[in-house]
Amino acid sequence: MGATPLVSLEEYLSTVYRPDCDFVDGVIEERHVGELNHSDVQSALVGYFRSRRALLGAWAFAELRVQVAPHHFRIPDVLVVLGAKPTGRYITEPPFLCVEVLSPEDRMPRVLERIDEYLTFGVPYVWVIDPESRRGWAYSADSIQEAKDGVLRTANPEIAVPLTEVFDGE
Repeated sequence: MGATPLVSLEEYLSTVYRPDCDFVDGVIEERHVGELNHSDVQSALVGYFRSRRALLGAWAFAELRVQVAPHHFRIPDVLVVLGAKPTGRYITEPPFLCVEVLSPEDRMPRVLERIDEYLTFGVPYVWVIDPESRRGWAYSADSIQEAKDGVLRTANPEIAVPLTEVFDGE
């Protein structure tokens, strides 16, 4: 196996990848997307937050680049920003929430690396949702909590998203 070719930050930011890719210290990392269950959960979450934008004072986006470190860009499946709609081409300040929707090909060490990067960057909440098992977990700087009652939560502000809304659109 040969060395992975390095890409400049400028080249990454000016190149269109389909689907978009993460960028970690010059390495382009592909993401697992494009499957029905993954897309359905992603769409349901964005719809949930968008339909409550005024109530929550939050903006939700799918697959928007987040610069988590000077040479690290991650693309969460969904992210939520509190307050005014962000400006610019990508997110440079920690969002309130990043959500990763698991695909069958995802491996936990890689998912945990993403979670750690979000939390280190200052994202208060990271949710991981598994469409296959219909389960979800909430990560924060000091805890990991499975949504045993079927509701993913944040605090300050309090947001509670029932997994039935995500999986069934109820």
